[in-house]
Amino acid sequence: MSGTLAGIFRHPIKGFTPEPLQSVQLAPGKGFPGDRIYAVEKGPAGFDPAAPAFIAKNRFTVLAQFPRVAAVRTRYHDETGVLEASAPGAAPFYGALSDEAGREAFAAWLAEVLGDEAEGPLKVLAAPESWRFTDHPLGQVSIINLASVADLSRRMGVELDPLRFRGNLYVEGWHAWAEHAWTGRKLMLGWAEAEVFKPIVRCAATEVNPDTAVRDADIPKALFDAFGDMHCGIYVRVTRPGTLGLGDACTIPQDEPARAAVEAP
Repeated sequence: MSGTLAGIFRHPIKGFTPEPLQSVQLAPGKGFPGDRIYAVEKGPAGFDPAAPAFIAKNRFTVLAQFPRVAAVRTRYHDETGVLEASAPGAAPFYGALSDEAGREAFAAWLAEVLGDEAEGPLKVLAAPESWRFTDHPLGQVSIINLASVADLSRRMGVELDPLRFRGNLYVEGWHAWAEHAWTGRKLMLGWAEAEVFKPIVRCAATEVNPDTAVRDADIPKALFDAFGDMHCGIYVRVTRPGTLGLGDACTIPQDEPARAAVEAP
């Protein structure tokens, strides 16, 4: 089954604004370029940059716990390490996350934005080298099937923005839900090769509308009611390096039957 890459996104700060890309270079053992290279902890999370280890997302300012984060608009500049941020009712922020003073300044700015919602002192953590603050310790690259999102939208009777799912890659042309039968299989992503690791279990973060910062769709419940699980999207691990750009083919060597071919009630 062959699809086409329709979107590439990175999230420089875990939980914050997705940024579109035209192309990306993927490699085994490397984090997705520019993705989740910073995270904001809400009280000491025990992260050691000299010996980085996985920390659960509930220790950070993520949408599952802080819907207001969706109202913060961020833009990260790779060349300078500078972050631009804005939020309703707050003065714009401009500072370098590449140095400790800039990270402290952003944490203070965000604490003002979140107000009483902030739990514990906020601190911006920087990921060393290839480390990424992903939701799963082995989730190197996340992929969203746009046909699956469209089917879920139909079942729920609402139009869901695919960016609710905060994926790295968005593919069109695959059958709805076919990707959840691909665990352990090879997947060609442009010139790169990957192995499908597992389906992604969805949490309350997907309930938050990325435009309004309001919880307005119970996606985990809708998934469970329809399929008996809360899966939407897949994690893959890169096994051969290569470049991937918009419009490139995303191909599984053999077709699989679509999941849940029955009509929604």
